Amino acid sequence: MLNHIVEKRRAYRSLTPVEISLEDIRELVEVAKLAPSCFNKQPWRFVFVRDRELLKKLFKTLSPGNEWVRNASMLIAVFTSPELDCRVGNREYAFFDTGMSVAFLLLKATEMGLVAHPIAGYDEEKAKQVLKIPEEMSLITLIVVGGHSHRIWEKLSERQKKDEVSRPERLPIEKFCFIDQYPGGH
Repeated sequence: MLNHIVEKRRAYRSLTPVEISLEDIRELVEVAKLAPSCFNKQPWRFVFVRDRELLKKLFKTLSPGNEWVRNASMLIAVFTSPELDCRVGNREYAFFDTGMSVAFLLLKATEMGLVAHPIAGYDEEKAKQVLKIPEEMSLITLIVVGGHSHRIWEKLSERQKKDEVSRPERLPIEKFCFIDQYPGGH
């Protein structure tokens, strides 16, 4: 079952509006909170935005090329701070642990029949101001949530349209997976 959900999860851009209830949000949060974290510190923070006026303000923070986000039913702001999690030597775990929580949330959203597409194309400072996120926090991503439209949005770029039809190519396993040692290392 999990393999099916992992394979089904896609970062679609062609969205259709859907109703997202407080119960839907609770389901997403209940799964996200189960992610592992260093000493169980749970450094992730989320703001779920459904209010149309707030969404309009967030849309103004988007980078060019992200106009498709305006079709979202909800945006989820994901943020953290290194102070919320472990530091072991030079390793700060807040971003790693928050990423694991986001992965859980994305898979749950997929299971619920939603598209949940994380983006990096926004003005972090402006978005933090709209959502009243403290300055010392890092706004890692906005997750665009909606229903999947099988009609490809006409304003997407040619590459984006192609990605709507078939999953973007993944790296061959040999590029990122090694046994025993990393080749060419010290």
